[in-house]
Amino acid sequence: MNSSNTKPKTRTEEETHVSELVDEFLRNHNPENMDNVVFRGARFDAGLAWIHFPEGEGGLGMRPNLQRIIERRMREAGAEPTDPTTFFMSLAGPTISTHGTEEQKKRFLKPMYTGEERWCQLFSEPGAGSDFAGLACKAERDGDEWIVSGQKVWNTLAHLGDWGMLVTRSNPELPKHKGMTYFALDMRAEGVEVRPLRQITGEAEFNEVYVTEVRIPDSHRIGDVGEGWRVALTTLMNERSAIGGSSGGSTSKPGMGPISDAVKLWKALPVERQNKATLDKLMSLWAKAETLRLTNQRASTAAKAGNPGPEGSIGKLASAELNKAIYELCLDLMGPEGQIDFDYTFRRPELLSTDGSIHGPRYAFLRVRANSIEGGTSEIMRNILGEQVLGLPGEPRVDKEIPWIEVPRS
Repeated sequence: MNSSNTKPKTRTEEETHVSELVDEFLRNHNPENMDNVVFRGARFDAGLAWIHFPEGEGGLGMRPNLQRIIERRMREAGAEPTDPTTFFMSLAGPTISTHGTEEQKKRFLKPMYTGEERWCQLFSEPGAGSDFAGLACKAERDGDEWIVSGQKVWNTLAHLGDWGMLVTRSNPELPKHKGMTYFALDMRAEGVEVRPLRQITGEAEFNEVYVTEVRIPDSHRIGDVGEGWRVALTTLMNERSAIGGSSGGSTSKPGMGPISDAVKLWKALPVERQNKATLDKLMSLWAKAETLRLTNQRASTAAKAGNPGPEGSIGKLASAELNKAIYELCLDLMGPEGQIDFDYTFRRPELLSTDGSIHGPRYAFLRVRANSIEGGTSEIMRNILGEQVLGLPGEPRVDKEIPWIEVPRS
């Protein structure tokens, strides 16, 4: 299937063209009669995986907003929803498409999309969380390989990952933003150890990963040597958009997502407990959820292609604060019942839920505490929005131009 010679020009023509491509695809591929991996592989080959990616990389080089038509039509045809454990393909996919070699694109993109290979993110370190560019994980060149040692932390679903997006310090003599190199790390390689981090929910969704003298072939380096910061920005911008666009009223229908939990609990209250003050608070949160949903839709429509800009931080920040407020209200509505019947048993999850809504309000109240930390803290999001969107003066950064090795550390 190739549309390069007949690309439509108007939005209406584009939408009609995409619908025709989906019609043609579904005539030959029935998701209800096919293995899901095979079906998704066929979608990739047809350019219906990531519509805005170039042809041959799972896309057709068209507007990203057209992906909604494809996803809706596939669901209507009976296709299985995307596996939540493949969340990180929305980060690794654009990164490899933008910065990877042709060999890397051929090697990684298709099995990533089909779910045959799952990815995780290895960015934060015990001494470099919000200051991501201060990371210390060491990478030294040894011929056609790199020897890497270090510790990463808060790595979501790393216990399920086949590959990790790894950023390292390859030249400590350069300023911290310039001496970084990005790799695809085989999570099954000798010297890689994943340890669970138990959370307040009882789960160990997060992990710490120890990398001890792991040999990584240079062919798995993503981007140029020393360009890890630039490559990582692609991952980070997509991460913030993905988190902000996957929770907190960002669904396609009004009143869905976390706010629906609060509405259901309100409707279930006895009449004598449905006071006007609580209703006013509920409606205020509903309006904020709807505003966030429409804002995310507008941002998606305005996106031209590929990698989002700093505006992706808006949805990330707003959803983090909104989710916490919604589930605080939920537990208030539940009263004493909100404090009991929760299973704190230690477990390694097989799913990812950024707002926790699929597990109920008790779990979600605890899970959304992480929303203002994961993917960049709310404080960092405010800095990004202030500096890159509003044009406000940046915070003083005294270590920005000096060699990383000379920066004082505690």
